[in-house]
Amino acid sequence: ANENKVGGLFQHPGDCPMTLRETVGQFFMIGFSGTSVSKDLAKLMTDYRPGGLILFSRNLEAPAEIVRLTNDLQKLAPHTPLLISVDQEGGRVSRLPAGFTIFPPCAVLGQCDSSELAYAAASAIAAELRAVGINMNLAPVLDLSTNPKNPVIGDRAFSAIPMQACELGLATIAGLQDNKVIACGKHFPGHGDTATDSHKELPVVTVPIERLREVELRPFRHAIENDLATIMTAHVLYPALDEHFPATLSAAILTDLLRDDLHFKGLTLTDDLEMHAIIDHYGIEEAAIRALQAGADMLLICTNRDRQVAAMDALHNAVKDGAIPEARVEASLRRIAHTKERFLHPYTPADPAAAKQVVGSRAHKALLDTILQTSERRLKAPA
Repeated sequence: ANENKVGGLFQHPGDCPMTLRETVGQFFMIGFSGTSVSKDLAKLMTDYRPGGLILFSRNLEAPAEIVRLTNDLQKLAPHTPLLISVDQEGGRVSRLPAGFTIFPPCAVLGQCDSSELAYAAASAIAAELRAVGINMNLAPVLDLSTNPKNPVIGDRAFSAIPMQACELGLATIAGLQDNKVIACGKHFPGHGDTATDSHKELPVVTVPIERLREVELRPFRHAIENDLATIMTAHVLYPALDEHFPATLSAAILTDLLRDDLHFKGLTLTDDLEMHAIIDHYGIEEAAIRALQAGADMLLICTNRDRQVAAMDALHNAVKDGAIPEARVEASLRRIAHTKERFLHPYTPADPAAAKQVVGSRAHKALLDTILQTSERRLKAPA
């Protein structure tokens, strides 16, 4: 692949295209340890230019510290703003510290059965995230809670009823994206019917393709038709769609189904490639290359620095050697560029004074009370 040509979608100041190394970095969203930018992280960012970062509880302190962290991170990416993401679903999947408004899990919004409340909650979350410089929320969960034995989804899903998940999922996506926070529907094509946890092992969903289309895929299809910006893949094997590879590594699922059949034009992000469903079966280098070949645009590696570097080096070599076609590279680059253009431009640093006013505001606390009271009232109401 021609270095300048492939990198031409992202220009340095003065219209100088990115190098191939910097271009390949755009395909990665990585995690790190610590609550500030270490020398080690700064060097990794400068050497590899990852396109995004993911923050966990381990990175997050008081709002003013988060503002400083996100602003310092963005200074390390002068050519194109970073996607800075977090898993802020509500309930047990909440990364934000005390002081922020922590909304209940999706299942409570499912009990409320109110698109207005789902939209308001997502808008409030978006306002608090934007205030501290976080521009992407890896939510909502569009999986259906169809299997009571599911150890990983459960109350993270809105409902077991496809139509309800469609409506509340869409309200959540709109609440985030109307407030300039990128939404990410997960885990495509559906993690709700698994009986094992993909963090620990590779789940298999053996339902026929007709059932997948009628049930699991409906919330995703509905969200795609209504402008969902990004989708996260599931580390789950669906023999009806692909006998050999889990969704994250499957061209049949990420290209044939998601792009060609469902016409998804947005950005596809893998779930963490360090989860045991992947890492127990593939080396990180092979997983990274296969995921991009299959149709993923960005690869998530949340923890291990050595694995991050190994994957970035392997992908660089695969692109340079032509193992990943130039057209595949350019398609992903274009989607990353478009997502950043839509949500991150013009880039402005987070403001500590604004964060102080927005985070945990009285209005957001009142909304949280309303949601909890509505859910309680509906639970007590006679069927």
